[in-house]
Amino acid sequence: MQEPTRSDLPSPAQVSWPILSTENLSIYYGDFLALRDVTMAIPERKITALIGPSGCGKSTLLRCFNRLNDLIDGFRIQGQVFYYKQDLYGETVDAVQVRRRIGMVFQQPNPFPKSIYDNIAFGARALGLQVDLDELVERSLRQAVLWDEVKDKLKTNGLELSGGQQQRLCIARAISIKPDVILMDEPCASLDPISTLKIEELLRDLAQEYTIVTVTHNMQQASRIADFTAFFNAQADEKGKRSGYLVEYGTTDQIFQDPQEEATRRYVSGQFG
Repeated sequence: MQEPTRSDLPSPAQVSWPILSTENLSIYYGDFLALRDVTMAIPERKITALIGPSGCGKSTLLRCFNRLNDLIDGFRIQGQVFYYKQDLYGETVDAVQVRRRIGMVFQQPNPFPKSIYDNIAFGARALGLQVDLDELVERSLRQAVLWDEVKDKLKTNGLELSGGQQQRLCIARAISIKPDVILMDEPCASLDPISTLKIEELLRDLAQEYTIVTVTHNMQQASRIADFTAFFNAQADEKGKRSGYLVEYGTTDQIFQDPQEEATRRYVSGQFG
């Protein structure tokens, strides 16, 4: 069956089996409400972009999906976060196993101060996986379109690579243990245009096998690579503290070409940010 074009994609609300979803999710740090009442469903093996001005909760939501917020003092949620039909914050759920299924790539490339080979092999070794490490390293680097550039220097420290290569190394490290989902927090923010283009091309290729959720401030990037886009905004309370909320969520073509909310239209057209 032919892959549907972006314009043929169903709306997120029509997806029968979302891989990630939230129901009435509110996120707090102590008494501060960072993000309020978000309900959304993220389709499998597509790219979903989270856009919006700074401080509207995009990265906070992203980190909820693999429970990285658990590491922050005062963090708590109301509502639910699901991986397929499993409540990710259920009492019996192991956060370490969540992070195995749902990987993360950060804004700044953060390779370990180890060889390229050991960066990729790290996850399998830490999890005690009985796999052929040579095959795993080559497969991961090929998927990240980095193999041909580094195959003759696998013992080189990953920190010696260029910024764009370091970010692709981090992507290779994330996919080495075959997660279902890759979360990306502005993965191109610190890269030059050529490296950014390589990452964007890589993400489109990876979306054939992985679900990708990415935060970006780059409207052109979201329109180029994302199948679905969620626009978030923030509103200040009486004390001036800004809480984020979901304004609109749909196919990328709909969000950029026919937004239903005036705030969305103004944001994607560059009238506010």
